[in-house]
Order: sequence, then C-alpha cells, then structure tokens
Amino acid sequence: RPPRPWAGPRSRPWNRYNRGPLARTPPSMERLIEYAGNHPWLVSAAVLAAVLVLVFEMRLRQNDFAAVSPQDAIRLMNQGALVLDLRREDAYAQGHLGGARRMDSAEILKAGDTLKKYKEKPLLVYCDSGSLGASAARILAGQGFTKAVNLRGGLESWKAEGLPLSKEAPKDKRA
Repeated sequence: RPPRPWAGPRSRPWNRYNRGPLARTPPSMERLIEYAGNHPWLVSAAVLAAVLVLVFEMRLRQNDFAAVSPQDAIRLMNQGALVLDLRREDAYAQGHLGGARRMDSAEILKAGDTLKKYKEKPLLVYCDSGSLGASAARILAGQGFTKAVNLRGGLESWKAEGLPLSKEAPKDKRA
C-alpha cells in the first residue's frame, strides 16, 4: 500500500472549515470590531448610507401602496371602478378623470359607512401627486375595501401621458 499523504497530523490539508486548534487568525467579528475602531469615519458613513437607503425604500413603498399606472386605471374605469378625486373643489372644477366623484380627504375616514356598496368593487383614488392617494388607499383598505388602489403619480402622471380630463360634474353627486 502506498502511504497516504494526509495520514500524519502535520500533513493534513487544512481549509477554512477544518482549521486546527492552533489557528492564529482572529474570528471575523473580532476583525470587524478592530476595523471599526481603526476607521470610525468610514464605518459611520456606511451606517449613515444604510439608514438613508432604508428610509428611502420605506418611503417609496408607502407612496406605491396599491398603485396602478394610468393605463391600468383606464382598464379599471372600463370595468366600472368608482373613481374618487381627493383634490380641492377648485382643482376638481378645472379638470378631473371622467366619472370621478370629489371627496374631501377628511371624508375618507368615514368612507366605510358612505361607500358600503363599493367594498368589493374596484375603487380608484387619486390626488395631484399620488402621495395623498396612497394614504387614502391604505385607509380604505383598512376599512375593508378590498380593491382600493391609488393612481401612481396622481393626476400629474395622467396629464404627462396626454390622457383626457373631464370638466363635467358627475350625474350622481352623492357617493
């Protein structure tokens, strides 16, 4: 039989998973703490960057809560979705989505009672920029409106795509 090269205690090939008991390299956590002690400005900049990314992502997710594009909004409107305009009355009079009903943002808190028959139907809310619409969609979802969505980018994105606005008052003023 030929001798095995790894048979002796000194001839065994060590790797990072089976180091011997006398390994001299410190564990990775000790090295990280030592690095942080030697480079406090770099570590604090990295932590600050991570916090900024986290805040940005959380804000982005809040604003995109159940958001749909203007093209998807058209599909929902063709399927008979109730469209709620959350802007001021003068802005509503200057132009709104076809068939939209104006509703104050304060009325959204009571929408569970006033819009009971729409709880299972598509419900599209929008404002000028999309941030108030996202909050309203979250509130409506909390009140049991299962298909409440927000127009991503608000009426500004609708205008940016060159889609038409209506100046007619809805036939039924009560929601």
